[in-house]
Amino acid sequence: MITVSQTLEAIQDSSAEEVVSQCIDRIEASKFNTFITVAKESVLEVAGETEGHTGPLAGVPIAIKDNISTKGIQTTCASRILGGYVPPYDAHVIERLKAAGAIIVGKLNMDEFAMGTSTETSHYGPTLNPWNTETVPGGSSGGSAATIAAGEVPLALGSDTGGSVRCPASFCGVVGLKPTYGVISRYGLISYANSLEQIGPIASNVADMTLLFNVIAGHDQRDSTSVPGEKDYTKALVDDVKGLTIGVPKEYFGDGLDQAVEKSVWDSVHRLEDLGASWQEVEMPHTKYALAAYYVIAMSEASSNLARFDGMRYGLRLEKDHDWHTTYSEIRAQGFGEEVKRRILLGTYALSAGYMDKYYLKALKVRTLIKQDFERALKSTDVLIAPTMPTPAFKLGEKISDPLTLYMADVNTVPVNLSGVPSVSLPCGFSDGLPIGLQIMGKHFDEKTIIRTAYTFEQNTNFHTKAPEVV
Repeated sequence: MITVSQTLEAIQDSSAEEVVSQCIDRIEASKFNTFITVAKESVLEVAGETEGHTGPLAGVPIAIKDNISTKGIQTTCASRILGGYVPPYDAHVIERLKAAGAIIVGKLNMDEFAMGTSTETSHYGPTLNPWNTETVPGGSSGGSAATIAAGEVPLALGSDTGGSVRCPASFCGVVGLKPTYGVISRYGLISYANSLEQIGPIASNVADMTLLFNVIAGHDQRDSTSVPGEKDYTKALVDDVKGLTIGVPKEYFGDGLDQAVEKSVWDSVHRLEDLGASWQEVEMPHTKYALAAYYVIAMSEASSNLARFDGMRYGLRLEKDHDWHTTYSEIRAQGFGEEVKRRILLGTYALSAGYMDKYYLKALKVRTLIKQDFERALKSTDVLIAPTMPTPAFKLGEKISDPLTLYMADVNTVPVNLSGVPSVSLPCGFSDGLPIGLQIMGKHFDEKTIIRTAYTFEQNTNFHTKAPEVV
């Protein structure tokens, strides 16, 4: 894996153009299918223009999940229906990255429209996990985590609707943050489920992740849910947890939890205890309803959001047009993959007359109860700690044909999105050579505490120093 400090040193020793050129070479030689689009033609010219730039990421290559709008670079959401679509504008986070001097090298593979937990639903084929190419990298931001683990780029952006940053961070042994809802603008993020999703930074270590988060966070008047945040999150990079109280929710250690994962997470809690923190068990009784509530809400919002994709103005257009209804139906039938169609249909059903009260409104009520669980648990604690994922990475093809089993993999991540609290995943162990993720959750707008906790753990362990053997 490559760090930002190593990249900046390399830029000083040679040039941003040379560093970016080497980055492109690594991407082109990659066997992991991490990228959908590489901006090879323009990126070296842009790198040359960073000479003398004083931004914190001047000349640093970064890759972007393919559901975040990038002016002049194809943005497909890993779907056939958006093939060839080139946005005429940048997302807010891209504007901030460019202002900081970062170089956008390309767009990363993902589950189609961010719907998945394995990056197997992509129209462009699955991404492979660099730790073991027979396993999935997680999803939906699988390309974002895998490209960091493979050492192709030092920084990446993903998006997290129900764990889509933290899941691949766990499976690929990197660091990923889902910030408090509203801290990062969603302007330019192609919507899947508006009330749940957030853009999140991914890096090989906590310090680099925090630096990237510091660059992209902030208020944006174009996003009505955007809120002002802290001015400098890097001040939280302190190796000290003395006096910190950790809550361990017992509901996150239930059936289906891999023994190696459970042991690694408890070892992590005790390591933090040795460093001066204390811990206590907490109860979050409505966690068992989180998956059902999440998927009803997410699919309902997806049904509404994806209605705009019809091929009439951009994206896929068939050779022959019929009447409007037939053309619209055929474009969507051929443009969307199986999982996307499934979620649109289920979401439309949940919102239909006679069923909206029974499913969607009930799910919203459960969401409120889950949020209250977090508020109660965090009254007596500073952070909550649990496994990010119940198992290490599973094999390619193992769960993709069984949607319910695949959805169950999100059991520990979706409550965070329902409640809107921040959460970070970082490596805390290994099982049969595959990384295990530690999830640290905090109070709304208290990213600094979870960053401090994660940084302290990282500084006193060596899991972040390990990397897959990439040829």
